[in-house]
Amino acid sequence: MNDEMIAGRNAILEALRSERSLNKIYVQDGIKGGSIGEIINAAKNKNVPVEYVKQEKIDKLVPNFRHQGVAALAAPIAFSTLEDVLAKAKAKNEEPFLILLDELQDPQNVGALIRTADAAGVHGVLVSKRRSCPLNAVVAKISAGAIEYVPVVQIGNIAQTIDKLKDMGMWIIGADMGGETHYKANLTGAVVLVIGAEGKGIGRLVKEKCDLVVSIPMQGGVSSLNASAAGAVLMYEIVRQRNLLEK
Repeated sequence: MNDEMIAGRNAILEALRSERSLNKIYVQDGIKGGSIGEIINAAKNKNVPVEYVKQEKIDKLVPNFRHQGVAALAAPIAFSTLEDVLAKAKAKNEEPFLILLDELQDPQNVGALIRTADAAGVHGVLVSKRRSCPLNAVVAKISAGAIEYVPVVQIGNIAQTIDKLKDMGMWIIGADMGGETHYKANLTGAVVLVIGAEGKGIGRLVKEKCDLVVSIPMQGGVSSLNASAAGAVLMYEIVRQRNLLEK
């Protein structure tokens, strides 16, 4: 059994009662009774997403294991809080520089973005608890160990989080087609760079809440970059502009 998976009702209940971080709980469709209700209620209280799936999916997640209709994906990292991330920036006497991933699903992109965030001096990466790629071993491997150094914050409602960040004085910058050319925009100060999901980009409501939307000029036959490549370009434009201010 994969070390990141927890299976069986008692094991998952104990994980929920402890301080262990869980990314998601999978519950077999139609299963009821016993401790299933207790697991679902405890997950709700801890803001752990619950996904209802067919038995075959759980069988694949935890093969050759008596899972009792429930399995959980445990986080391979210790999550940080937004307050910790902002304190880190303050301790360095730097303006906060955060990345917010809007429902990215591809672990390759998420891992690569975390690796670039580490290299670019990003203070923290914010990821949604729902409809986002689990932070599993694939993400950790693609990040080349950077996931151990870049604080990752799990957030609930993205729009509400953006409102909170704005109240803290953060400037919200969305990456999306049709925005202002990235190197012509002012990307200095306390910033949150929002990178959207593969294919669809950032959500409509999230885009409306951005203070600024920027895009990368495309001169070839392909009309867009993938999320990790676009994120890398924009992160280093922010770094470039910050360095110019320091000179």
